[in-house]
Amino acid sequence: MMVIRPVKASDLDGLMELARSAGVGLTSLPVNEERLSARIARSEKSFSGEADLAERGYVFVLEDTASGRVGGICALEAAVGLKEPWYNYRVGTIVHASEELDVYTRHETLFLSNDHTGYSELCTLFLHPDFRVNKNGGLLSKSRFLFLAQFPEMFGKVVVAEMRGVSDAAGNSPFWEALGRHFFSMEFAQADYLTGVGQKAFVAELMPKFPVYIDFLPQDAQAVIGQTHDNTRPAVAMLHSEGFRYEGYVDIFDAGPTVQAYTRDIRAVRDSRLLAANVGDSATGATGFYLVSNTGFDGFRVLLAELAPGADSVTLSAEQASTLNIKQGDVVRVVALSPKETA
Repeated sequence: MMVIRPVKASDLDGLMELARSAGVGLTSLPVNEERLSARIARSEKSFSGEADLAERGYVFVLEDTASGRVGGICALEAAVGLKEPWYNYRVGTIVHASEELDVYTRHETLFLSNDHTGYSELCTLFLHPDFRVNKNGGLLSKSRFLFLAQFPEMFGKVVVAEMRGVSDAAGNSPFWEALGRHFFSMEFAQADYLTGVGQKAFVAELMPKFPVYIDFLPQDAQAVIGQTHDNTRPAVAMLHSEGFRYEGYVDIFDAGPTVQAYTRDIRAVRDSRLLAANVGDSATGATGFYLVSNTGFDGFRVLLAELAPGADSVTLSAEQASTLNIKQGDVVRVVALSPKETA
């Protein structure tokens, strides 16, 4: 059975395997034992209640309970930009007009922005290729929404997610080649890696402080602004179905879109219900796939099951109850895996 649970120190080898599979573009999952160990330690400190708001980051893994293998990772940052600036570009407009010359022109521009400071972030989503079956991707990604629903006071009123931008098979980004390279004098993969391991100060030191006119960029760079990498399109579609929208913010390196939603308006947060658990035989007459979580904090767990939830209760098998660490009568949080499922 697949279960989502908080990361622990013994997962380091599993995370290293995931990082090697991820390749260029997932900056928050570097192939670096020291950084991954620090990430695990920060998550454990967050779950124990010892971390300040600016430091809180909750990391979850997908575990195959039969083998103990870690098949995926996802995370939630409680509040971005409180300790180190959180940069992106805001796509805006500058107007140049002269009544005397009868000239009026509009130019799209990129403004360096910290507008998302204090917002929560969905991040570090990666599923190992071996596990890309049986709706594991939906379980991994959407499990975080049940955590948001259960503990809304721990997070901001808005949740954002940075989507991977366009790059080729060799990891080359048209946007980076047109803009970033002129200010950073390094390869895209190196700059991307440095931000992923926490060395972000150089962004403020080297990026242009004035608006960048998009018209001045080559056509191939203009074309990828706000566009996602082919491999990321399913993730974007999923977030759109949950209520996330692109509001004109893009990554400073590859121009991938940042999508956002009010926490309370995320479909899986809004529609989730607290129900009593009946532990017995597997439910008959299942109406669809549902995410089911316990209500614990540091012992938070989520699984995916075919169920037929009632008005006040849901029937789980003994194995499912054991996986969630619950017993008869305990309260669980339940939501349909996707909007098309009926509750």
